[in-house]
Formats: sequence, structure tokens, C-alpha cells
Amino acid sequence: MPDTFDSATRSRIMARVKSRNTGPELVLRRALHARGLRYKLHDSALPGRPDLVFPRFGAVCFVHGCFWHRHDGCARATTPATNRAYWERKFEANVRRDGSHRVALLEAGWRVGVIWECALRQKNRVEVVVEDVERWLKGHGEEFVAGCE
Repeated sequence: MPDTFDSATRSRIMARVKSRNTGPELVLRRALHARGLRYKLHDSALPGRPDLVFPRFGAVCFVHGCFWHRHDGCARATTPATNRAYWERKFEANVRRDGSHRVALLEAGWRVGVIWECALRQKNRVEVVVEDVERWLKGHGEEFVAGCE
């Protein structure tokens, strides 16, 4: 099935998709900052340019969108019906890239956290996620994942 938009319109739509300072990322940042946790943003010197870098804890966090990064089992990780082959290739490349960034960061000695957007969509879950992130930062676990329940 062909795209319902011409290429110029589709390009304009896709250009508006944010990769930084997304809604879920801002929610997490505000909550962590309110708890006194300080971080750097989008450090381009690190693989994958993590959304949050906690140098004091030797940790980084990515805030992944369930759609773009293919959160397994999440209702938000749908695949568009039109141009399905394109989307499957796109999503596969995103997941592969996420994995290589995670491995590179772990090999460089960083602890890696992934917070899925669905974990931050419900107001009552944000505080739980932030508590879990803080516990992970102050603990010794190598990896951390927060998603929908």
C-alpha cells in the first residue's frame, strides 16, 4: 500500500520527530533533579549519545520510545500497515544500533539504564521508576531496565 503523503510532506512530518528533550525524557529529568540527582545531557563523546549521563555513578540512561526502539510486549510498539518492509528494516536497524551502543558503553566501564516511555506515561508510576533509578544508581547493578507492567 502506498504512502498517503507525498515525499515532501512525509519528510516534513519525519523531521518533526524529536530525538532529544522528548516528553518522557523531560518527565524523568524533572523528577530526578527534584531528588537531587545531577546529570549531563546527551554527551556526544559517548556511544549512542545517552540521554542522561551520571558521571558520579559511572552510569548512563537512555529514555527509549516504545515505537521507535521496539519495546517487546508493549502495546505502543506497533508497526504501520503501509510500507511495512521499510518500517521493519528501520526498526531492525534501530534495535541493532541500540544493542551495539549498549555493548560499547558496558565495555567502556559504564553502567547502562534503559527507561521505556511507557513506564513514564502514568503519573503514579513515575515516582516508582525514579525510586528504582536512584536505587540502581546508588547500588552496583550493571544494567537497569524500567518498562510497563
